[in-house]
Amino acid sequence: NLASGNSSSSVWGAGTPQLRRTPLSSGACRSSSGHHSRTPQMERTMTTCSSVSSASVASVIVAVVEGRGLARGEIGMASIDLTCPELVLSQFSDTGTYAKILTKLHILTPLEILMPDTASEKGKGTKLFRLVTENLQNISITAVQRKYFNEGKGLEYIQQLSAPEFSTVLMEVQAKYYCLAAAAALLKYFEFMQNAVYAPKSLKVSFKGSEQTAMIDSSSARNLELVVNNRDPRSEHTLLGVLNYTKTAGGARRLRSNILEPLVDANTINMRLDAVQELLQDEELFFGLKNAIGRFLDIDQLLSVLVQIPKQETVQLSEAKIMHVIHLKHTLELVSPLKAVLQNCQTVLLKAYCNSLDDSRFDIILEQIKTVINDDTTYMKGNLNMRTQKCYAVRPNINEFLDIARRAYTEIVDDIAGMVTQLGEKYDLPLRTSFSTTRGFFIQLKLDGVVLPNGQLPSEFIKVTKFKNNYSFTTADLIKMNDRCDEALREIFHMSYVVVCQLLSTVHEHVHCLYKLSDAVSMLDMLLSLANTCTISDYVRPEFTDTLAIKQGRHPILERISGQQPISNSSYISEGSNFILITGPNMSGKSTYLKQVALCQIMAQIGSFIPAEYASFRIADQIFTRIGVDDDFETSSSTFMLEMKELAYIIHNVSHKSLIIIDELGRGTSAEEGVGICHAVCEFLLKFRAFTIFATHFLELCQLETLYPNVENLHMEVQHTRSSDNTEKVTYTYLLNRGCSEERNYGLKAAEITALSPSIIHEAKEITSHISKQLWAKKHSDPETQKQRAVYHLATRLLQTARNSCLDPDSLRIYLKGLKKHYQSEIQAAQESVSMNTEE
Repeated sequence: NLASGNSSSSVWGAGTPQLRRTPLSSGACRSSSGHHSRTPQMERTMTTCSSVSSASVASVIVAVVEGRGLARGEIGMASIDLTCPELVLSQFSDTGTYAKILTKLHILTPLEILMPDTASEKGKGTKLFRLVTENLQNISITAVQRKYFNEGKGLEYIQQLSAPEFSTVLMEVQAKYYCLAAAAALLKYFEFMQNAVYAPKSLKVSFKGSEQTAMIDSSSARNLELVVNNRDPRSEHTLLGVLNYTKTAGGARRLRSNILEPLVDANTINMRLDAVQELLQDEELFFGLKNAIGRFLDIDQLLSVLVQIPKQETVQLSEAKIMHVIHLKHTLELVSPLKAVLQNCQTVLLKAYCNSLDDSRFDIILEQIKTVINDDTTYMKGNLNMRTQKCYAVRPNINEFLDIARRAYTEIVDDIAGMVTQLGEKYDLPLRTSFSTTRGFFIQLKLDGVVLPNGQLPSEFIKVTKFKNNYSFTTADLIKMNDRCDEALREIFHMSYVVVCQLLSTVHEHVHCLYKLSDAVSMLDMLLSLANTCTISDYVRPEFTDTLAIKQGRHPILERISGQQPISNSSYISEGSNFILITGPNMSGKSTYLKQVALCQIMAQIGSFIPAEYASFRIADQIFTRIGVDDDFETSSSTFMLEMKELAYIIHNVSHKSLIIIDELGRGTSAEEGVGICHAVCEFLLKFRAFTIFATHFLELCQLETLYPNVENLHMEVQHTRSSDNTEKVTYTYLLNRGCSEERNYGLKAAEITALSPSIIHEAKEITSHISKQLWAKKHSDPETQKQRAVYHLATRLLQTARNSCLDPDSLRIYLKGLKKHYQSEIQAAQESVSMNTEE
C-alpha cells in the first residue's frame, strides 16, 4: 500500500480498482482535475507520435521530501518527464519561505507532485506541504507512504538504471540522502502508473544544484511575461515568443527552460554568444544548419519509448513501438548530414557538438536497424501512409507468419479497391476509396457535375455524411472487410512488435549515444533561434563586467508588437551608483522601462544578443520584480497584502548580486504609510550591493539622493504645450533624464482627460494646492555632503576603470582627465554653495 490510507488489496491506495490507475489518497491530498483525468493523459504522452509543436502539456512527475528535526529545510527533489527519459535530482538547503523549491516547481509545471504521507498527516500538514498546496493549486498532489522514500533503494535504482555515460552522477549523489529518497518513490510510482520499467543502464541521470542558474521566482516570471502573456495566454507577445524560432520540440523546451533559469557562468554564456555570432557571420552555416535541424523529430520522446520495457503488450503499444523504430531510423539517417554542416565550424561550442556526433555507435545502431527494417521505410505524413509504413516496416523473410499476415492484409485492401470500382461501374458514379483512423476505409463521392439517380444515393450506401460538395459513406460489405483488415493488422503489429523487441534488445547497449544527439540538436536549435532573432532587428552582443550599461536599449516585446523600433533609453548602474529612483507621471513609460532592463538582463544571461547599440551586464544570481497592483482572489489578498508578500520575499532572499525591479510600492495604503514603507525598504536595500531600480510616485523619496551617494534620481520627461484655445496638452516623450520629476499633480491632469465633472476637478485642484503648501518643501544637501558625494563618485569610477578598462594608454589618459575635470567641477559647485550660504 504505497499511498497513505486504509490497508487494502490495491497497491496504491484506497481499495477501488479505479484508484490503481489514479493513486490519490484521501484526506489532505487533492486533485484539481478529478480522479480519472490524469492517467489517460500520461498514457497518451507515452504513445502518441512526436510533434514539433512547442505547446506545453504537463508531463513531469516530481517527488519532494524534506528533512526532519535538525535537517528541516533540507529539500530532496527528483523529477522525470514522461516524454523525456531523464531523471533529474536536486538537493539544497532552503529558507523558511521555501523560495527555491517553490520556484523550481513553478518552472517544471508538473503533472503531479508526490510527497510523503507524513507531510500531510491527519490534516496537520508541514509548512512545506501547506505552501505547495497554496501556491500550486491546479496541480495534483499525492501522498505516498514514507517508507517508499528510501535512500538505499534510490541508490540501487540509479546504479541499476543509469547509462554508463552518466554513471559519474553516483559520486555526486551517494551522500545526498534526500534526493535519493525522492528518486526511489518516484521510480516506483512511475513503474506502477505506466505499467512498465526502464531498461537497465538506459536512463540519463543528472544532478542539478541550485547555484548553477539564476533564480527568477514565479511572480517575476509572470510580471515580466517571460513565457505567458498576462492578457492572452495564447499570445506570442512574450520573451519566449520574441526569441522562439526553434524547429524542434526539444529546442523549444530548452529555450523555455533557459529563459526561466538563465545561466550565471560568464564563460558558458560567452561560448554561446560566440556560436550565435558565427551563425550570424556565416550565412552558409546558418541556412545549412537550419535545414538539417528542421528535419529532426522529437528525439526525447523517441528515447522515452525506446528505453521502456512494457509489462503487457497492447495493439496500441505494438503500433507505437514500430512507429518509434521507424522514427529512430529516420533520426539516425540525419546524423551524417548534420555532422557535415558542422564540419568547418570555428567556435568552441559548435566544434564540441560536431565532435559529439562523431560517434561510431550511430552507425552501429543504424546498421542493426537496417538488417530488420526496410531501407525505404521512413517517417511520412498522413494516416494511411504511416499505417502502410508501419505494416511493411519489417523486412520480408524474417518472420514467416508476418509475411503471411501481410499478404492477407494486401489481398483485403485490393478487394476493397476492387469492390469500390465495381460499385462505381454499377451506379455510374465517380467513387473513390478514402481512409481515416476512426472509420477505416470508406467511400467518397464528389458531386461536381454528377447527377444522382432519382436525386439521391442508392440505398446500399449507409452511414452517409455530407460536407460541402462531398458525400462520405460505406456499405455493409465494406464494414466487414474493415473488420477483417483490422484483424490482419493486429496480427501484423503483434508479430512486427516481437521482431522489433528482439532488435531493440540488441540496440539498447548502444542507444545511449542518442542522449548526446538529443542534447546537440536541442542546443543547436536554440542557438539558431537566438541568431534568427538578431536578423529581425538590430541587436548587439553583450559584454559582462561589474556594470550594467545599456546604450539606447529597447523593449524586446514592445518592439515585436509595434513592428518598429520603440523609443530607446540608456541605462547605467554600477556599484558606485547601484540604486536608481525613477519618478514621472502616469503613462510616461516607467513600468515599460523597468521591464525592459530586466528582460535585457535575462536575454544576455541565456546567450542572446540585445536590442541596443551597446550592452554590458553584471551577472545577476537572482532577479526580483514587484510590479502591478492587482488583488489576488485565490488567496484572499488585497492589493496592499499582495505587495507586502512579494516585498517580504525579496527582502528574505536578496543578495549582493541580485537585480531588483520595484514599481509603484505602497500605493495600496495611505500616502503617509506608503512613503514610510518605501523609505524603509529603500534604506534596507541600500545595505546591499544589489542593482535596484525603484519607480515611484512619492516624490519625497527623491531626498534619498542627498543622504546616500549611491542613489541616483532619474525621471521620465513630459512636455507641455498650449493650443490656440489656451488648453494645456501633455506630450509623453518616454525619454529618461537625470534628476527628480518636476511634474506636480499629474494625476489631476490625467483625470482631466476623462469624463470626470469639471467642478470635481476644480475642487480637487484647490484641495491639492492647499495640502501641497503645507507639506512640500525642497531640501538641499549641505556643501559638505556634496563634497563627499564628489569624492565617492570619483573613487567608484576609478575602481571600475581599474577592473574593466580595455583602453590604450592615450585613451585612458584622456578618460582620467575627464574624470578629474568632472570631480573639480563638483567640488567647485560645493564651494560656491558655501559662499552663497555665507552671504545669506
